[in-house]
Amino acid sequence: MTPARFGSLELKNRVVMAPMTRSRAGVDGEITDIMVEYYRQRAGAGMIITEGVYPSEDGKGYCRTPGLVHPEQVTGWRRVTDAVHAEGGTIVMQVMHVGRVAVADNKRPDAETVAPSAVTANWKLFTDTGGGTMQPCVVPRALEGHEIPAVIDTYRRCTELAFEAGFDGVELHGTSGYLPAQFLSTGTNRRMDDWGGSLAGRLRFFVEVADAMAGVDGPGRVGFRIVPGNPYNDLHDDDPEETFRALLAALNPRGFAYCHTIRLPRGPVDNERLCRQCWDGPLIINDSYTPQEASDALELGRGDAVAFGRLYITNPDLAERIEARAELAPTDADHIYDPGPEGYVDFPTRSR
Repeated sequence: MTPARFGSLELKNRVVMAPMTRSRAGVDGEITDIMVEYYRQRAGAGMIITEGVYPSEDGKGYCRTPGLVHPEQVTGWRRVTDAVHAEGGTIVMQVMHVGRVAVADNKRPDAETVAPSAVTANWKLFTDTGGGTMQPCVVPRALEGHEIPAVIDTYRRCTELAFEAGFDGVELHGTSGYLPAQFLSTGTNRRMDDWGGSLAGRLRFFVEVADAMAGVDGPGRVGFRIVPGNPYNDLHDDDPEETFRALLAALNPRGFAYCHTIRLPRGPVDNERLCRQCWDGPLIINDSYTPQEASDALELGRGDAVAFGRLYITNPDLAERIEARAELAPTDADHIYDPGPEGYVDFPTRSR
């Protein structure tokens, strides 16, 4: 429960709310009233990392996920940041371009699905079509080399809008099979130009995106999330340890606010160890920690803060409960991705 400073970000404790897609935004990615309440309820965290927010219409892949593309969306997100700040919280927005992980029914009609290479994800996504169906991911269009700087610029512009909306920082979502991970990975990047074809080429997109985001107001307001060896959304890399050692070597001297990783007990890489070895800045560790295990991990220096996901679904006052050594509500919950307040903002705190 001690405070921390990650770059320019002030954390009142080391309990971080992990980014979680909850599918409560409007059809066009607009912020809803229950989203404002959801984040307000959880402002006791040392830092909230929002659900993934798409930076362009092409970057949207899931139904009812929020965007920050248009200036009018700034107003909605400002309601969220104002609510969190009124409770004394810190909030960072996660920027998430899904790349090839998309279905057409979840996008605007004029939006495309793009990726480094035309390799389809062997994955299905939920859509609201026909009362709810699972649909296979579409075949992505491989980006032309000259188009890639414009895609990078959507991250920069989204960062600008995030700061206009009052966010304390932004996080680059670089895992879970989304666009930056697609450029990094040998299974999804089949390019033979300067954006692929070699390890240096595969790193280029991620590094240039991070630099573009940092160029808005300095690297101290920018974090990034990586999970070496993460197979989610049909992702594969031939040598994730080599890839991420090289990526961290490129990012380490740039002064970013933090690195955020998830341990994969059955994965090919010890992610906490790798990040500790290759990253000198603050490290957020994540995945199924109990509060006691989290405290022990910080005492041992495995990380500088711990992000909690599932526990924050049913315990909106998780940090306060941890501080009070109070009983935690079980994490089993229905309606995790359903529209509406049920299973979202109706979990009680200890005070009610």
